[in-house]
Amino acid sequence: MDTRSDMALEIHLEKILAAATAETVTDAITAALRHVRSGTGGRRKGGKALTELLRGARASAARAEEWEVVRSLQDALHYTEGRLLRPDYEEKYRLHYGDRGPRDRLGLRSITRTVTMMNEFWCGEAGKYLAEHPGAALEEVMAHIRQLGQDARFTQAPVEDPARYHIPRGAAELSAWTERVLSNRVEIVDPAKAARRIVSSPEALSVLAADEDGRTVLRAAELQRRAVHLRELRRVAEDPNASEHALQQALKGMYWMFGGRFIGEAQRRRLVPGDEVDIPLIRGDGSLQIVELKQSAAVKLVKGHRGAWVPRREVHDAVGQAINYLVGLDENRERISAEFGIDTRRANALVLIGHPLSQPEIGEREINDALRIHTSHLNRVEILTYKELIDGAERALAAGDVM
Repeated sequence: MDTRSDMALEIHLEKILAAATAETVTDAITAALRHVRSGTGGRRKGGKALTELLRGARASAARAEEWEVVRSLQDALHYTEGRLLRPDYEEKYRLHYGDRGPRDRLGLRSITRTVTMMNEFWCGEAGKYLAEHPGAALEEVMAHIRQLGQDARFTQAPVEDPARYHIPRGAAELSAWTERVLSNRVEIVDPAKAARRIVSSPEALSVLAADEDGRTVLRAAELQRRAVHLRELRRVAEDPNASEHALQQALKGMYWMFGGRFIGEAQRRRLVPGDEVDIPLIRGDGSLQIVELKQSAAVKLVKGHRGAWVPRREVHDAVGQAINYLVGLDENRERISAEFGIDTRRANALVLIGHPLSQPEIGEREINDALRIHTSHLNRVEILTYKELIDGAERALAAGDVM
């Protein structure tokens, strides 16, 4: 490992020498200083010998219980090894200003200017997002900013656009996904580095996607990614303490679970003033299905009534809420179509609620049959337990019918 030896280190060692008292310590520091000054052509000498001399001086100071000297020598050692940056090192020990001199004004101005520009940049990005998504919730704005920060690691400097830099949106997520592909299916020494290279090169990604074996790798990696997400969703759904928000986060981006007729999620969850749906799904024909999420293992679903199982009040309340959403969508269908291009005339709803674990004394089949019979008497609302949804998704995943 290369070591750093320069004027800053020499000045610091002189200050440490002046602070040391024990003869064994001053001798050890003097030896390190002599080595630094033994370079030729005006250069300070470093190398492995310097680090060994500094470690020896540190040990001498520890034996003499000169702990401030120990701390200073430790920082000097970290500086030579590159673990302490020059601006921090010079500022901490005031190497060019004296003990009572002013703080580093140049560094202060640089930090101030950087923080100000960063603040203006992120405020500007938040403003752009709000202009494009009026009425967006705070958590949506924060999620956008957080994702943009992750994408910033892949900033590009196009040759055709001098003095400007581009942050490719979605690059961080694509890189993480590609890294999983390379980590689990292809033997590459550094999959993270390879993933960043592929994401930064559209040509490399297109070659992988165009190759038959490459498509197989990408498909296998996507199936594996979905299996991991599905296991996490099952864990959350079986947790009686899981909140609706936790379930919503676990389902985020997993529209494929609801069937192949859906092509994605709508960007906006608030289509009607005062109503915010949990998951807005878009079918291939542009029409909408909303998913209303309720708690899972904490909700009891059915009760006995005249020798049969019927849905409990929690199920009826959830269905009523979903119906109210549909009424609002019907009443605002022309505005929603004009503003967002979403067809709500044929919208329907899925209520995702409960888990058989909440009522182990009742068979899963009896619970599902009771909900299915109730659904058959509803026009535009379907009721499904989390277990039914997850079991169906796992079967589709096993068959590879999810792409």
